[in-house]
Amino acid sequence: MSTTKTNKAILEHIRQELKNAVDEKTLHSAARFFKENEKITLYGVKTALVQKIAKEIFQEIKDKPKQEIFDLCEEFWRSGYMEESFVACNWSYAVRKKYEPADFEVFERWIQNYVGNWASCDTLCNHTVSEFLEVYPQFLPKLVVWTKSENRWMRRAAAVSLIIPARKGLFLDVIFEIATALLTDKDDLVQKGYGWMLKAASEVHHQKEVFDFVIRYKAVMPRTALRYAIEKMPPELKMQAMSK
Repeated sequence: MSTTKTNKAILEHIRQELKNAVDEKTLHSAARFFKENEKITLYGVKTALVQKIAKEIFQEIKDKPKQEIFDLCEEFWRSGYMEESFVACNWSYAVRKKYEPADFEVFERWIQNYVGNWASCDTLCNHTVSEFLEVYPQFLPKLVVWTKSENRWMRRAAAVSLIIPARKGLFLDVIFEIATALLTDKDDLVQKGYGWMLKAASEVHHQKEVFDFVIRYKAVMPRTALRYAIEKMPPELKMQAMSK
């Protein structure tokens, strides 16, 4: 019983801190970054301040069992508030040294059931899911399954979960498999997601391979995805890729 009260108190503490940090300008300007069909519920707190609050309060719970921390994260996701989703992402990443294979189902459920906008999707996938995949690469085929989902956020997650590994030169075969699976996706947020993944792969380690991929598929690749993919390439390669 005391644990439940403690967790309830933690949730209330975070929520009170967020309410105290509301900035009207942030609240009114945030909506313009999202599309009409994205689920946005905001307190109106600057992202850097949300991260600061999350990190400070995490110090109070860092010795709790991982499952209890994940239970708190789930409560934040359930609220629907974007800032609370950022706290959940911060805390699920903070326990990364304790990840185990069964956690994949937890992260997958959060994406499937709670993610409703690109900011929450990318924050979870760039850190928590990405870190998990580097530790347990045997789960990479699951991302390919996500590309077939009717849920746009599952499809975007399949790509953006590999942004950080892509910058490290990792998982190139899977990156191309996912990009191919999403190649003609009609959703521009999915197009941007896989274009970003290709760009990340090209930045340090695999420019030639990504360029060759773009050239091979440029006739069918949506221009949104193509532009993202070649963004960091030299002008002459960009020109080749963009030519009809």
